[in-house]
Amino acid sequence: MTVAARSSARKKGLDAPDPAALLAWYDRHARVLPWRARRGARTAPYRVWLSEIMLQQTTVKAVAPYYARFLDKWPTVEALAAATLDDVLRAWAGLGYYARARNLHACAIAVVERHGGVFPETLDDLRALPGIGDYTAAAVAAIAFDAPAVPVDGNVERVVTRLYAVEEELPAAKPRIKELAASLLPPRRAGDFAQALMDLGATICTPKKPACVLCPWSEACVARARGGQELYPRKAPKREGRLRRGCAFVALRADGSVLLRTRPDKGLLAKMTEVPGSAWTHDFNVADAEDAAPLAAKWRRLRGVVRHVFTHFPLELTVFVAQVPRATKAPKGARWVKLDAAGDEALPNVMRKVLAHALDSAPSE
Repeated sequence: MTVAARSSARKKGLDAPDPAALLAWYDRHARVLPWRARRGARTAPYRVWLSEIMLQQTTVKAVAPYYARFLDKWPTVEALAAATLDDVLRAWAGLGYYARARNLHACAIAVVERHGGVFPETLDDLRALPGIGDYTAAAVAAIAFDAPAVPVDGNVERVVTRLYAVEEELPAAKPRIKELAASLLPPRRAGDFAQALMDLGATICTPKKPACVLCPWSEACVARARGGQELYPRKAPKREGRLRRGCAFVALRADGSVLLRTRPDKGLLAKMTEVPGSAWTHDFNVADAEDAAPLAAKWRRLRGVVRHVFTHFPLELTVFVAQVPRATKAPKGARWVKLDAAGDEALPNVMRKVLAHALDSAPSE
């Protein structure tokens, strides 16, 4: 965007946002994060990429221990590429959005096979890798290689839409937001600028009650001048997915084992570990639930349901529990796992909820 076009997008009488002011603020107030290099140093591309994949749709607080464990187990991209997908999924379990873990492993393999274990520096080459879209490519390019790119995540969207009072709703506004963000890029310190924008959105330009008095761009912000900071970004009404229901069967063997199985290679939660159960459908009938039981047993239905919300739909699972003899064999496709070792399995959050409900709840009378 040209200087004239940028100026026309601003309210008359306001200063233009100064990238140097943001960088000066960042130099004083940058967050200390496990994956961020000290001032003057550059973070290794592997660490930037690993953290950015983990941070997608997840909080810094949730990611920090996973990031540390991954680095401890797989300190290089070569080590991660050499791991099995099952091991990666187990280490990822609980972080959610499991397609990221599968893409993470596939990307590590691609970096090793296509680029000799060295992350490429260009946006096009980065975008060609599995699981890397525009945002992650820009983040790695800017932060790891100081390339002239501005990654636009939710924090940056919030800063830019308030700065320019972008009236168009998300997600349709994304191209314009990217254009405006790119227009702010200074000629030097692209990596620091990218992280400064992220920090500004995370710590000052927050969704509720932004601390405008502390913002280095407060005098340039159109939304603040209008007194409507919290009105931005504008968002189109979210369509809620249709509720799905199903059942889960928790078989507990007398030797302290629980029956588990691995989900199919494709589809939702692919290759993750689950408690056996029914399909998840809109027309599930709990009266027919025991037709999906993995083995013959005296199944007891627990009170309540386990609720979980996926990206595209909410889910309710009715849970059944049965105690079975020590000699009970696992049906085809399933296996017995000691309860105290179940935490090491690649159990998604919904299945962790099922097990917790089964172990903590009293059965219906």
